[in-house]
Amino acid sequence: MVAPSPLLILPRSVLLALWVQHVGAGARPLQRAVDAIQGDDEPHTITSHDDATSFDGHLPELLATWASGPRETAALLPVPGDAAGVPAAVSVAALAAGECVLVSTSAGSFAAIPKVEEFGSDIEPGHFVTWSVHRVPDWRNSIQGVVGSLADSERDLRGALVSATEALAALDVARWRDDAAQAIAQLRADADPGWPVPPGLEGRRLRVLIAAARLRAIVELATADDGGAISLWQADQRSTALREVDRAARRAMSAATARADGGA
Repeated sequence: MVAPSPLLILPRSVLLALWVQHVGAGARPLQRAVDAIQGDDEPHTITSHDDATSFDGHLPELLATWASGPRETAALLPVPGDAAGVPAAVSVAALAAGECVLVSTSAGSFAAIPKVEEFGSDIEPGHFVTWSVHRVPDWRNSIQGVVGSLADSERDLRGALVSATEALAALDVARWRDDAAQAIAQLRADADPGWPVPPGLEGRRLRVLIAAARLRAIVELATADDGGAISLWQADQRSTALREVDRAARRAMSAATARADGGA
């Protein structure tokens, strides 16, 4: 297996949404999903609210509950000023986390939000993850208008790539740290990110996820330094352009996870 790129991050909520769609009955498929979602984290724990689930436990129990029949999922990646699609009851927590998963089953509609606590050192980092699960109103009718289709996302990503390229061209890369310039060059390459996505994930969905993750990583690098901006106006213009790039990338990731599954 290809090792995941440290530059291309797939949010935990995206992984959870993809695997909830994929996992079926049986201990082995369930454990494969758990291992993929948790990665190097400590075992994920679950805290339920408002009678959202009948237990407070660990990730395998939650996955087994949600995968026991037909379900629909979507991952959202809200930021301040853009929390479209996130149920009002969980918007504060979702904004703090920067992500959430929406799930609909025969038992109702739910939102799951990860709280991540870091421990260890820079050399050996670790993470405790607790998913807070809430019962929410049915979100399915509104989500399509919020995130759009995969076709819309591919078109928007092409436009976002042009904007990102223009914004990066305005930077005086010579003044950047060498590692930042190298990182952007690496992100533009077509290497396999090595994500633990479900086997058989449709090529179009994976392409959208990879393109969106690359753009988000480039935005993060580009906004970490003022580069060669010679005025506050130029810096503001570039920041505005990059925010729109990030918005398109976040919506594309959501579109790639929004799907119904008929169950095992």
